[in-house]
Parts: sequence; C-alpha cells; structure tokens
Amino acid sequence: MADQDLTDFYERVARIEKARAQGFGFEAEGTLGRSHYYRPTRRTPRIIGPLFVVIACFFAVKAAMHQEVGDALYRQRVDQMQASSGIERLGGIIMQADPVTLWLSRQLGALLH
Repeated sequence: MADQDLTDFYERVARIEKARAQGFGFEAEGTLGRSHYYRPTRRTPRIIGPLFVVIACFFAVKAAMHQEVGDALYRQRVDQMQASSGIERLGGIIMQADPVTLWLSRQLGALLH
C-alpha cells in the first residue's frame, strides 16, 4: 500500500516539475511569485478599428437617408439646417452630400431596385 502512495507521489512531483519547466507555477494570494519579477506587458487600447466602424456606419446612415428621400429633398433639408444657427448649422455641414454618400446611395439604390 505504501508503495502505491509513493508511486502516486513521484508521478505528481514529475508532473509539477514538467509544468514548472514549461513556465507554469503556483502563486498563492500575497506571495511573490514569478509574475512579481516580470513586468506585465501593457496592452495599448485599439482606436483605429472602432473608429473606422463608427465612420462607416455614419456614412451608411447618410447614404440610406439620401437614397430614401431623394437627392432634391435631401439637399433642401440640409440647406434648411445650414440656414439655422448653432448646432443645427453644424449638423447641416456634417450631413452634406459628399462623394462617399452619393456613391453609397447609388449602390443602395441599385441593390434595392
């Protein structure tokens, strides 16, 4: 019986040594383990991907509105916004039909009709 327990013990020790050789370890709360001696790498926040998605969605919404109401009515509403003051004027400037919006609007029109 003691030999079986001893065999299990040595197998467990071998597994632990193998894991430690691969860089694994046990760190209890409050102890200084391997991670204490290695500075963790800081991951920089990614801004380009989410910003690209937001801009693409903005142009898609502009194109969908342009395609839905038509060019003349869209321009009329944007001109009304630009004639206002304050935030509405800024909205009119942002909502102007630019080449990207016009191209996406034509693509949506061809896709839907």
